[in-house]
Amino acid sequence: MATRSSGSPRTQASRGNSCRNILTKIRQGQITGAGLTRGSQFPVALLEDRDKRAQWQGIPVLLRRLHESSHPNSDLSKIHSIVTELSSLLSMEAMSFVTEERKTPQESASPNTYTFVLFSFMSDDLIKYCLSVLYNCCICTEGVTKSLAAREDFVMFLFTLMSNKKVFLQTATLIEDILSVRKEIIQLEEIPNLANLVQSFNQQQLANFCRILSVTISEPDVGVDDKHTLLARSTQQKTSTCPSRAENNQVTLVNIPSFIERLCKLATRKVTEAAGASARLELEDWHSWLDNALVMDALMQLAIEEAEQSSTESSDESSLSSSPLRHRLPQSMKIVHEIMYKVEVLYVLCVLLMGRQRNQVHRMLAEFKLIPGLNDLFDKLIWRRQTSGHVLHRQNQNCDCSPEISFKIQFLRLLQSFSDHHENKYLLLSGQELNELSDIYLNANIIEMEALNNTDRNLVCDGKKGLLTRLISVMKKEPIDSSFRFWQARAVESFLRGMPSYADQVFLLRRGMLEHILYCIIDSSCKSHDVLQSYFDLLGELMKFNIDAFKRFNKYVNTEEKFQMFLTQINSSLVDSNMLVRCIVLSLDHFESQTKDMKVVEVFSECRFLSYMAQVENRLSFLFRLTSIVNVQTLTQENVSCLNTSLVILMLARRRGKLPFYLSALQEKEYAEKYPGCLLNNFHNLLRFWQHHYLNKDKDSTCLENSSCIPFTYWKETVSVLLGSGRSSRCAIATYIDEAYRDLDRDFLEL
Repeated sequence: MATRSSGSPRTQASRGNSCRNILTKIRQGQITGAGLTRGSQFPVALLEDRDKRAQWQGIPVLLRRLHESSHPNSDLSKIHSIVTELSSLLSMEAMSFVTEERKTPQESASPNTYTFVLFSFMSDDLIKYCLSVLYNCCICTEGVTKSLAAREDFVMFLFTLMSNKKVFLQTATLIEDILSVRKEIIQLEEIPNLANLVQSFNQQQLANFCRILSVTISEPDVGVDDKHTLLARSTQQKTSTCPSRAENNQVTLVNIPSFIERLCKLATRKVTEAAGASARLELEDWHSWLDNALVMDALMQLAIEEAEQSSTESSDESSLSSSPLRHRLPQSMKIVHEIMYKVEVLYVLCVLLMGRQRNQVHRMLAEFKLIPGLNDLFDKLIWRRQTSGHVLHRQNQNCDCSPEISFKIQFLRLLQSFSDHHENKYLLLSGQELNELSDIYLNANIIEMEALNNTDRNLVCDGKKGLLTRLISVMKKEPIDSSFRFWQARAVESFLRGMPSYADQVFLLRRGMLEHILYCIIDSSCKSHDVLQSYFDLLGELMKFNIDAFKRFNKYVNTEEKFQMFLTQINSSLVDSNMLVRCIVLSLDHFESQTKDMKVVEVFSECRFLSYMAQVENRLSFLFRLTSIVNVQTLTQENVSCLNTSLVILMLARRRGKLPFYLSALQEKEYAEKYPGCLLNNFHNLLRFWQHHYLNKDKDSTCLENSSCIPFTYWKETVSVLLGSGRSSRCAIATYIDEAYRDLDRDFLEL
């Protein structure tokens, strides 16, 4: 089963607006603070006097005025007037050159052009002027950006300008703004010499380039309206069977030599730490920090200095660390400067990990030791301290976050993508922790998982603690209302997804994960549906088929009052808690077949949760609600799990020959609620869509099988039986719908 949505990468708080704005300001500072041209170094009076004697036609003065107007608050009408006048002076000579069929330019025949070149320093400064004017037009005049974005040839030309180190930042900023308004994603493979271009970037330029890539490798923002239901997506997939442009772009990037390796180096490179807490940026002062003009000027100048160095020095980032101005900046500003780039790099890696080349990307991230590198940075940079004053927000909501907050969330999303249903998840552990897992298997007399046995110990985390253990430690200390908790729980849960692993569960149980999650659900008064959902999902994975986990649960939930509080949280939103319900139902079925195991019998008799779920009326109550809260028109990646949990309950009933009893109970419930046929017709339509959706999705079907330990063939058989058309079949839904209320064969689009 595909995991429940954690939000489109492009809409996550991990790409916080403030982080984006400050980089834009820095770059715009580079644009508007470009080096002075020759003409702008002289007083106007001198230029005008020399103009009369040398007959420069006023070109140096016009260039000076153009330079002075190259800022966001300039009068665009004046710029237009200047450019028009310059164009008039130059175009006459160009026309003469063409009409007279001259083969070589001559200075004497084109005095205006040579004067323009002389005073504009044309090779670099003229390009800067043009880019600056275009950028200012884009941000000051409505429609300009969209007009430029519609010019495919112009966009491709801009990419070729990025090879010029002196105008890289200006070009990158303009490209990013243009691509952000395009309706259609560009195709990276159409950029001339893309591989050579990317390989020519130094590390800082590559980090900046990741901002552009983020627009090209992810689909447009996925909302929550009707256009993004599973039904709508299914309809879209029918009309287009080819990979999307974003998917093609991901493949293009992965195949660029050394691209992934360099991103790993960027993500894991260290920032020199100054001694003492005074060097650390306080997040609660972040917005006032942004408003400090002196700080902004310093960062702008840093960007200028880096750009100038990158044009003459090697691509090694060591040159940046030796920058005199960089050493004069406060340490906290250096850290934020580095964090802002890492956000972009981690985002690109995260998207590639979720793409069609996932296995290839996984192999490269392991080979280039991304996870050990992030583990080394964890305490000193990623989670330097607990963050206070972090406003709680939903994971699908844009947020005006600081770069440090964005960095943390993007880091957690990367861990989630890295661990999710992949054997490389064990790279999150240290060698000592891998030994602990092996001992757990040995002591429990269970065969060690093949993935654990195959893990290359040269690629795991160094030291005693791996990245997973460090994450658990900070999670347990996180303020209860912090939205980091959602992402932390998701990252930890992803480590457990897939085939249930007893040793993996025990590893987390030993670190107090179950008790901490129960505290958060029962005792912390948590109100966020997103955070609660992540807790329930993690708790389900911790407890599934694990009798020791149920024993710990019973020890914590040791009073009827606590258990009722726990049930209240479950029932408050079944969409959020249904994965936990599914895990408990599966575990109950598993334990009922182990009646000879005295430990199981003892825990079974004492555990309130197992006893509650063992009562048929309670399972039926969950089944009725699960089949009522969704329909084909409202199914999303977020709530399709409710349908699958309903199916799990009915599959287990079918195994025990009780499917007719459950269907009859649903029919009785319909009549009791005075809505005959409503629920069963809806469930029938849901199962028809289930066939349409899952029988063509290999990944989703594999996930369903692994997470439930029920062969997918049995899933398919059960759905087919439930959709049987014979009136005599006691296992077919149609049998339990009276003719007058039957509505089973309508097209999905008409539902």
